Amino acid sequence: MNSIETVREFLGWCSVINVGMLLISTLMLTAMRGWIVNIHANMTGVSKAELPRIYLEFLGNYKMLIIVLNLVPYIALRIMA
Repeated sequence: MNSIETVREFLGWCSVINVGMLLISTLMLTAMRGWIVNIHANMTGVSKAELPRIYLEFLGNYKMLIIVLNLVPYIALRIMA
């Protein structure tokens, strides 16, 4: 049941879903920056000037996690097969 093909397929779909979420998050932060900054500043108390840096840090960390936890194992399994 847990063959290499099954794990590879799982990692492939995880990669597709996570890259899609990254793209949606990036597009939303780009298109609606002012509105999102206002909401998050009011919710969290973080200054509006600091939020763009936090967003960029979040997107960068999320991208690195996608690469390390999804894409690299997927590529390794593709090479092994």
